Amino acid sequence: MIKLFRVDHRLLHGQVAVSWYGAVSADCILIANDDVPKDPIRKASIKMAKPSGSKLVMQSIERSIESLNSGITDKYKLMIIVESINDAFRIISKMNHKPETLNLGGTKETSETRILAPSINVSVEDEKQLNKLIMQGVKVEVQQVSTSPIKVVKENDLSTE
Repeated sequence: MIKLFRVDHRLLHGQVAVSWYGAVSADCILIANDDVPKDPIRKASIKMAKPSGSKLVMQSIERSIESLNSGITDKYKLMIIVESINDAFRIISKMNHKPETLNLGGTKETSETRILAPSINVSVEDEKQLNKLIMQGVKVEVQQVSTSPIKVVKENDLSTE
């Protein structure tokens, strides 16, 4: 059961480990990212942020999709964390059972992004992908920590270019 599906460019860090893990009563964290499983330094830093007593899995995007669709993750109260909106879109688009909600917690600012909400920077492609998810019935929310107010992202918040 997916308790939280979150986009956070920092992946697992104190704010997520402390605020979100307990708030959603998760027992397993899936870091879905193509680079982390191959990077010993990033893996080590993520392991240091892991909440005590939790199961932590770090897999590529494709392997994560396979795991989610196979049913092997069904026994867990799962928190999925991805680095970008594109990663979330890639996974959700191929999931047999889409999550009800996508939580946007932080995305990187670049010269090609605009600010959608505090700490949320989106490119034109991100906006198209979020629109597609919303049209598929996935509720997109901006919420930094579990105690923060929720901002629901609507289609009219996103560019139609």
